[in-house]
Amino acid sequence: MEAGKGNVLGTEKIGKLLMQFSVPTVMTLIVNCLYNIVDQIFVGRAVGIDGVAATNVAFPMFTISAALALMVGDGCAANMSLCLGRKERQEAEKTFGNAFVLLLLAGALLAGAILIGGPFFARLFGASEAVLEMSVVYMRILALGLPFQMANMAFTAIIRSDGNPKYTMRSMMIGAGINLVLDPVFIFGLDMGVTGAAIATILGQMTAGLICIAYIPRFEQITFHRQYLRLSGRICGRILSLGFPSFCMQTATALTQIVMNNLMRDCGAATRYGSEIALSCYGIMMKIYQIAHAMFVGVSSGTQPINGYNYGAKQYGRVKQTFRIAIGVSFLISFVWFGIFQLGGGWLSGLFVKNEPLYEEFAVRCFRIYMLGFFVYGLPQVTASFFQAIGKPAKSLLVALSRQMIFLIPLSLLFAERYGLTGALAAAPVADVLACILAAAMITLEFRFWRKKGMV
Repeated sequence: MEAGKGNVLGTEKIGKLLMQFSVPTVMTLIVNCLYNIVDQIFVGRAVGIDGVAATNVAFPMFTISAALALMVGDGCAANMSLCLGRKERQEAEKTFGNAFVLLLLAGALLAGAILIGGPFFARLFGASEAVLEMSVVYMRILALGLPFQMANMAFTAIIRSDGNPKYTMRSMMIGAGINLVLDPVFIFGLDMGVTGAAIATILGQMTAGLICIAYIPRFEQITFHRQYLRLSGRICGRILSLGFPSFCMQTATALTQIVMNNLMRDCGAATRYGSEIALSCYGIMMKIYQIAHAMFVGVSSGTQPINGYNYGAKQYGRVKQTFRIAIGVSFLISFVWFGIFQLGGGWLSGLFVKNEPLYEEFAVRCFRIYMLGFFVYGLPQVTASFFQAIGKPAKSLLVALSRQMIFLIPLSLLFAERYGLTGALAAAPVADVLACILAAAMITLEFRFWRKKGMV
């Protein structure tokens, strides 16, 4: 136990630590989700179903930006925690310097791509011709705020690994508050519609991102040095390899959104609901789903600094205990959300668009079918984060990709071809169950290996 005495991560009770690190992270991510949800609610009331469909088209863009931000942020945080556990402070400082430069480059490149190729990306993300122009305007304005949004997301993990998870929660809340106040002013007061929603969003994102960057002089575990901004192939490789599972998981989410948006557009056109209703309902469901998903990400991400430090300090019993507690919490969350999705689809969809019976009918159907397997959603999330934290990115990657890339996308295409719109939705619960089985098998084998090696 000597290795853990200099840091509360090695000595404090696991339940207390998990609460301290997870709750602020959950709140941070939920507040981040509110950027899109608030936009959709106001746009739905002001513009209607077409406005909701147009803003939904931009959602994969946010997910791609999150993929890049989390690859850098989670990779940096994981390596910093492992380095600090091994008492390698200088290596941790170099890790942050390189991660900061990588983050700036990624944000600038993605924003430039969206500004130049707006129509191409809007069509790729599933826009129908009826909402194409509106989608392009919305996406191009939002692209201006992407570097700040990415800084906010990446710093969430980095600042959490420094032991101050509440800081990014406050920055997110300030940004969301600005968005919430300005949305009705621009959308209704100035009659700017979707354009006003986008402007309000980027102003909130810029504020939150700048607050996170202002934390750099306040680091407690490391010190920022300008000379460490010079990129090192070795350090960048370590950051990107540890963060690659997060990147792949978010990229898989983006690909899933793109595939499902296109299936909703094409399969919906063959039904009485039509493309716009199917696309808007699926988009609304995914906005609510992101809140639920944020809770699992918060719990699993909250375990990372605990697991990373204790694994580096060879306190394997604490690592295993952390995993068990996180699994229990995740299953509780999944059962609660399963009930919400099965019983509350009509009420949730009514927050966005009212007095549209056909829209409400499909929304209820969408929630109930797509989320039928959500009660087993938590295990793969916690397992992927566990492998990432202990420096085994290949295993983390397999678990992280399993639900969406290995199971959901192929099944949705297959089921949609055979059963149309209902088949596309029904692929999700099948994928949830299969991903849970895979994660359970992998974590069982890992702990069995630990026992054979006498680690626990």
